[in-house]
Amino acid sequence: MNFSAHNLAFTPNRIFCIGKNYSEHIKELGGTQIPEEPVVFMKPVCNIVAPGETLHLPSFGNELHHEAEVVLLIGKEGKNILKADALSYISAITLGLDLTLRDVQNKLKKAGLPWELSKSFEQSAPLGIFKDYSPKKIDLDNLFFSCSVNGNLRQKGNTREMIFPIANLIQALSNWWTLKPGDVIFTGTPAGVAPLQPGDKIEVESPVIGSFSWSLASA
Repeated sequence: MNFSAHNLAFTPNRIFCIGKNYSEHIKELGGTQIPEEPVVFMKPVCNIVAPGETLHLPSFGNELHHEAEVVLLIGKEGKNILKADALSYISAITLGLDLTLRDVQNKLKKAGLPWELSKSFEQSAPLGIFKDYSPKKIDLDNLFFSCSVNGNLRQKGNTREMIFPIANLIQALSNWWTLKPGDVIFTGTPAGVAPLQPGDKIEVESPVIGSFSWSLASA
């Protein structure tokens, strides 16, 4: 599946997502325990939504939250990658939204069930345009990004606040899977997640990466 027709000129392989990677986000959802290793879930690649496309509310949830994240594109195959080599496997970087049906997720958590219904529904992975990664131009240990809704700032974060920095994430994922070109990694969201309403315009932005936006269809 090639997304070039949707202004996303790459062929995605898998979407890995990292949960609970910012301590303040854990706190805002009522959590207290910091994970000992990355929390990983996945989304289907068909859920990618290019910038400017219209989002639609799922029919089976009532509380759709935005979660702004730094997103990585893997450029070469690797298994059991050393932390010192991890960043060399990144070909490009962008921002995205891990859209979450919070009411559905809360029910699933209470029942001890997987998160797919709350995280992997259609259009749950809005994704910006990837920018080629160069360690000389982009410091992945100190990258600021934000999310605004209707022009009002909702989230602001910096990769230096991650519980598991990007190099650690790549190392851990490569211990569990063989990472391959086209793998996409959503790296976790900072505090400030909140519900979206029909008619909202959601914008994610970083001075280094750029700005991307989506509108949620009116009812």
